[in-house]
Amino acid sequence: MAAPAPRLISVFSSPQELAASLAQLVVQQAASCLADAGARFTLGLSGGSLVSMLARELPAAAAPAGPASLARWTLGFCDERLVPFEHAESTYGLYRTHLLSKLPIFDSQVITINPELPVEEAAEDYAKKLRQAFQGDSIPVFDLLILGVGPDGHTCSLFPDHPLLQRVTLTLPVLNAARMVIFVATGEGKAAILKRILEDKEENPLPAALVQPSTGKLCWFLDEAAARLLTVPFEKHSTL
Repeated sequence: MAAPAPRLISVFSSPQELAASLAQLVVQQAASCLADAGARFTLGLSGGSLVSMLARELPAAAAPAGPASLARWTLGFCDERLVPFEHAESTYGLYRTHLLSKLPIFDSQVITINPELPVEEAAEDYAKKLRQAFQGDSIPVFDLLILGVGPDGHTCSLFPDHPLLQRVTLTLPVLNAARMVIFVATGEGKAAILKRILEDKEENPLPAALVQPSTGKLCWFLDEAAARLLTVPFEKHSTL
């Protein structure tokens, strides 16, 4: 079995600079994927603070590519609450309101859950939609997944020693099949858990530490507050 790809840790002076660089990386990854005629770009999004980051920076960053390029994007969600799309905790609902309304991306390009189904049926339905969208892949292979990390070390809805509750989430095999995974974490409240994830070799690793793409790239985008306890090497970025 091949060793996981090495990780790249990038630290930014502020969440604003991180968000701008994240948007540029999304656009660059899309351009690389769309270089071949007929190709598409598949992007998996997570909720939380990432919604406002991408809503603020991605529309302007993606604008130069034009509508024809964005028409070849396919979007999915790394985890989703089983609530109506109008609910404040719906990942798709938040992106629809704050980001997708600013981009020429149509509903047909977005893979969503059916929030009217019971949780197990909703998960099966979402898995079926992913199989249809990724025909030919035994496991869906996203070009880019953007993940958050919780203060307990969870990512998506994969919690330490915790069953899934009323959520639909991508699982580790899908996360580790991606061509690129970017973790985003900001704020001092994430510093201690990031030190555990990125530096400690724990017998029972936290869920975020289990994300090790088998052939893809693994990147961590952190602000200075989140990275303040790290002693491992990282790249420091600043636009100043």
